[in-house]
This record gives sequence, C-alpha cells and structure tokens, in this order.
Amino acid sequence: MISPNDAIERLRDGNRRFVSGESTIEESIRQTKRGDLVAGQNPFAIVLACSDSRAPVELIFDQGLGDLFVIRVAGNIVAPSQVGSVEYAAAVLGTRLVVVLGHSNCGAVDATLKELRREQAHRSPNLRAIVDRIRPAVEPLLEENEHTSLQDAVIANVFRSVERLHHGSIIVEKLVESGDLLIVGAEYSVESGVVTFLESRD
Repeated sequence: MISPNDAIERLRDGNRRFVSGESTIEESIRQTKRGDLVAGQNPFAIVLACSDSRAPVELIFDQGLGDLFVIRVAGNIVAPSQVGSVEYAAAVLGTRLVVVLGHSNCGAVDATLKELRREQAHRSPNLRAIVDRIRPAVEPLLEENEHTSLQDAVIANVFRSVERLHHGSIIVEKLVESGDLLIVGAEYSVESGVVTFLESRD
C-alpha cells in the first residue's frame, strides 16, 4: 500500500487532470478488468464525502475501479456507520489515507446555518439528525459572527469530521498514533472543480 503522502499526490494529480479536461478515467476503466477485482480490493485512499450529485468522488479525482474506498453521506458527517466503514478500510484493507471532503455550496451545511439563524426549521427527524451532527462545527462560528459565511462553515464542518474520526474509534486512534493512517480535510469547489487540501488546525 502506498504511503499517505504519495496517496495525496496521486489524488492531486488526478484532480489536476479533471480540472484541465484531461481525465483518464475511461481508459482506466477499460484497462481494469472487473474480474481482477472479484477476489478483493486494494484502494489507496478512503474518501468520506458529501452525497451531493455535483461532487462525484471518482470523477473529480480521476480514479478508476478499485482505487478509492468512498463513503458518501449528506454533509460529510461522521456517524457510527461512517466510522465503521473507515475502520474496515484502514484495518482490514490496509488503506493508509482518509480524506474528509467537503464542498462549496453544501446544502446540508447551509440548512444548518439557516436553522441556527432561525430562518427555517426541519420537521423531519432524519434531516434533523444530519443537522445536529453539523451543528457543533457551526455554532461557535455564529457565536463569534452571526454573518458567518457558508464557505467558513463548510471548512469548519470538514475539520469537525476530521476530529471526530480521530477520536471516534480506538482502532482508528491506534492506527493514527502508529503512523499507519493519516486523516486530512479537503474542500472541492463546485465552481472551479479544484480540490484544496486543508492545513491541519492542530
């Protein structure tokens, strides 16, 4: 399995191809025989991303079959099922990089901002469950500045999910402590197509 830093560079390279219109994903899919993946998988990165249809992970990173272990949920939130999925990919498959990928104009984060500002309320308990997981990332921003931008809230939510992955699982914690797993945040711009890897706040 490649190192976390090499995995990040591979993702950066793929995103550059995507942005420039030089994607190779179709060629990769043709060259990859599905039969070769029947017996197992060896993804080089785990990506916890939002379900937004404008942010298809394999496409924006220009990766093919078997390259990425993708977990998608509205607002790229961290709940037990997401933690368990990361545990599996990291501990069983040996993948050494986790990327929490937020994106500009995220509807889930925007809904959280609007609810906290009392501009709207969510009556569905299922939608509220998503908002409640984003709320701890956004509330401190609004306490400092009630006009906090959606962009700032999106980034805060990414860092919140990174933090929750770091401390939400003994398995993940041990892998991080031993240097066998790196968890980073990133943001995808739906306007430009560019993925920006975010500097750690530690």
